[in-house]
Amino acid sequence: MGIIRHLPKGVLLNTIFVLVNMLMASTSFSLSRSVHPILKCTPFSSSPYCPRFAPKVLLKSHTCPLWSSSFSFCLQTFHRSTSPYLSSSSFSSISPPSMASSVPADDDIESNPLLQDFDFPPFDVVEAKHVRPGIRALLKKLESDLDELEKKVEPSWPKLVEPLEKIVDRLYVVWGVVNHLKAVKDTAELRAAIEEVQPEKVKFQLRLGQSKPIYNAFKAIKESPDWKLLSEARKRIVDAQIKEAVLNGVSLEDDKREQFNKIEQELERLSQKFSENVLDATKKFEKLITDRKEIDGLPATALGLAAQSAVSKGHENATAENGPWMITLDAPSFISVMQHARNRALREEVYRAYITRASSGDLDNTPVINQILKLRLEKANLLNYNNYAEVSMATKMATVDKAEELLEKLRSASWNAAVQDVEDLKSYSKSQGAPEADNLSHWDMSFWSERLRESKYDINEEELRPYFSFSKVMDGLFNLAKILFGIDIEPADGLAPVWNKDVRFYCVKDSSGSPIAYFYFDPYSRPSEKRGGAWMGEVVSRSRVLSQNGTTSRLPIAHMVCNQTPPFGDKPSLMTFREVETVFHEFGHALQHMLTKQDEGLVAGIRGIEWDAVELPSQFMENWCYHRDTLMSIAKHYQTGESLPEEVYMKLLAARTFRAGSLSLRQIKFASLDLELHTKYIPDRSESVYDVDQRVSRKTQVIPPLPEDRFLCAFSHIFAGGYAAGYYSYKWAEVLSADAFSAFEDAGLEDNKAVKETGHKFRETILALGGGKAPLEVFVEFRGREPSPEALLRHNGLLPATA
Repeated sequence: MGIIRHLPKGVLLNTIFVLVNMLMASTSFSLSRSVHPILKCTPFSSSPYCPRFAPKVLLKSHTCPLWSSSFSFCLQTFHRSTSPYLSSSSFSSISPPSMASSVPADDDIESNPLLQDFDFPPFDVVEAKHVRPGIRALLKKLESDLDELEKKVEPSWPKLVEPLEKIVDRLYVVWGVVNHLKAVKDTAELRAAIEEVQPEKVKFQLRLGQSKPIYNAFKAIKESPDWKLLSEARKRIVDAQIKEAVLNGVSLEDDKREQFNKIEQELERLSQKFSENVLDATKKFEKLITDRKEIDGLPATALGLAAQSAVSKGHENATAENGPWMITLDAPSFISVMQHARNRALREEVYRAYITRASSGDLDNTPVINQILKLRLEKANLLNYNNYAEVSMATKMATVDKAEELLEKLRSASWNAAVQDVEDLKSYSKSQGAPEADNLSHWDMSFWSERLRESKYDINEEELRPYFSFSKVMDGLFNLAKILFGIDIEPADGLAPVWNKDVRFYCVKDSSGSPIAYFYFDPYSRPSEKRGGAWMGEVVSRSRVLSQNGTTSRLPIAHMVCNQTPPFGDKPSLMTFREVETVFHEFGHALQHMLTKQDEGLVAGIRGIEWDAVELPSQFMENWCYHRDTLMSIAKHYQTGESLPEEVYMKLLAARTFRAGSLSLRQIKFASLDLELHTKYIPDRSESVYDVDQRVSRKTQVIPPLPEDRFLCAFSHIFAGGYAAGYYSYKWAEVLSADAFSAFEDAGLEDNKAVKETGHKFRETILALGGGKAPLEVFVEFRGREPSPEALLRHNGLLPATA
């Protein structure tokens, strides 16, 4: 959710500001899944709120101190002895001599893992104690590099863009390590360290983003007679840098620039605070249950997870069969209760806790939200925009009017179907003798939806789990990638340090067997230290300038993070169909990052792609979960090996459009509320943000939210991620992705030759071109025409199949 999840979530590299802010907000260049669970957690689910979700001994990260006199020899020795894959993936963008001149070489600095040259980040040894000295030493070096660049800058690629990319990349990579660990291995010490150095990092970003010499050099390139000779990718970089510099306040006078910089510092701090409050509030809720009757209906996997949670909280004798059981607000636990607990009072209690997270006491995000919205509006006005949405849209495909127009078209197409969805639930619950049938509330919707779906399609998600073992799903996904895109994905565990024993590492190879990319995969929920959701993050991007050997581009590296159900007892991780979709989704983001052929680092992979187009590959990949050959290749019973019965597959296919109207409206509600808050809402007036939520919901929700609903206090996408005035991007990109998949339907999904040919074309356009070409032009190059919403409405069952 979500990229790219996920990242956040525009995406242009504005002399580092947008990229590194995304790192702060969404954990690396995260592209994450979206959407709130109550109505969205179904086979269509895609969300950081929904999970759709014996290792080898790993090598310790090899220490080659960046400022050591033996640095070069040390690194060469390491490469010869340990790295069969690493011919062109070194991160180093700073030469040892210049580093030595700017930072004292004391033992602490020299041994700091953040400051070493590494092929893969030393995730296993970085600790909170390394953050303050490491980031400060890095910033001191980069300040020196920036001074040097500004003195010598010329309007040419080698004298401007290449040194700039090295500065941007180094901060991005190192800060990315720190922030990634905060997302997957959170500690109070790490938080405190990040919070302390964050203002210093933001100060450097602002200085870089507001550099007049760099800005003037980019303008000179654009105004030179050689402009027309530049490649399209280079023109995109120049245009983006000029636009982003203006958005960073480069044109502001001194007093206004100082005000702008204070706003940026405070927004960064508030974003961090918002995220921490959500995590802490989620972790704070615990409900210990000792009576089995209270959790009647919960499936075995949920009981196992609840017992595991109880064990982790000191109830060491807890078992799935006999309890006690610990219910939490972590996604797998929360969703299981909402969908399966027959105890209506339990559902209500957990639901109310969920929608009021981070809305009271020390963790109350209400003042944080108000201050964020106030500062964003102030920032927009400083930049001569009417509202923050206009600032956001300056680097996107859409305009405010176009986004609102799309949302209204989809809303009107979804409304009647959503009304019918609610009537169907009322009728079905009444037929089952439910006393609440005439007065269904929010904590009833998921439960009765699941019962109706089971009745209508005879599908029980929990009974499907044995057919979706983690290893088999990954094998099928990698085989699909080979068929569509001609790549091989091989385990490379042990090659790179990891942050948890369950993390897997993979090498991606082209048809000749040469490595072209790497990625980490962290699949399982760890509520005590890992934030919820699912996302893909960039570790390093492909880059010609940062090539290790001067000829081959540096290879891209990604990480994929999910929160699916972990293995329990002697069972492997058995996935729900939603969790399968989540893995496919995040892998789509990773593919765009890894299969880029763009060598200009500032627009390689997911960099430089307009934010409302970046979800295209991820949502595209979800479609393959419903493709018969693909699904049957992964759906094998983990004990017997038998394939998913054909009739079950047909029911899954039919269930794809179940409650599509409600699910569509839920997304439209989030997107519409986001735009409303960033276009028309004025903080500190009589109307509160919750009043706005209620007002928007009257048009976008058949059953309006409870008066006490405070979901906004946990709406991290827009207050701690990259989706502010951009949540509509999910629907915008869904139109693109559905239309892209329809190219395979038109070619014939049963025609293997046609599928491969279309897959090759998809790879060479959507996945290969990165941000080096305008996304609309890339789409037209693939599809042969501009996009149409027809395929999306058809796939969702909101348009007749014959239309």
